[in-house]
Amino acid sequence: MFVGETGVGRVVQRTCELMRQWKTDEVQQYGAIGLPTLQKYVNFHYSVSLDLFGSEVSTNAANFYTLGLKGRFEETKKSDDHQLKQATYPVTELREERMTVREQPALPSLNERLRDDYIADCQRGVDRWNRVIKEHGIDFELGLPHRAFHRKIGAFADVRVSPEGRLLTEGEWDATKHEWLPTPADDAYVQSLMQPVTERGKFAGWIAPPARGVNGQPFDFEYVRLA
Repeated sequence: MFVGETGVGRVVQRTCELMRQWKTDEVQQYGAIGLPTLQKYVNFHYSVSLDLFGSEVSTNAANFYTLGLKGRFEETKKSDDHQLKQATYPVTELREERMTVREQPALPSLNERLRDDYIADCQRGVDRWNRVIKEHGIDFELGLPHRAFHRKIGAFADVRVSPEGRLLTEGEWDATKHEWLPTPADDAYVQSLMQPVTERGKFAGWIAPPARGVNGQPFDFEYVRLA
């Protein structure tokens, strides 16, 4: 995740630079992506990525693990017997309109364990972005939404949940989802920024230069020759 996390960090940095320079939160007028808009995209990409791990409890996951086709994150560093026949794992689920955590057999809960490892990795990236914001003296903090937010697969596929984890009615969701997820207008604005910048040493106005060039080269190094 290093490349993506670093790239978004440069977007955050540029936004913060413009916020300080012009003393405003409305940096769209200067060709940048505002922090609230960035939060919407964090909410979207994070939530759809959580779906990629599959259902919280899955016999397919158990079978693939037993066949040696699936493993836990850093499996070789685990100190158990690597069979998981008697082990359990905490799984978040919805019971009687409440979020609860129950111990489930570890073998069919592999998807959830992998999802937890992914969440922890994502949080480390968000923490680094927030350090950039804090270094600029800006009172804003990016965050990861609740694991049940905007899910289409698994235990929360048919549940409407706010980023804070509050259960919502269908009407409440429809009335407020535009505050948490990118709107067509947001997508159109971000797409409008995607203009090529090919002059050596120059960067798009919505992203800060990298901390260093590739292989320590200067920013205006001729990495690519355009015919």
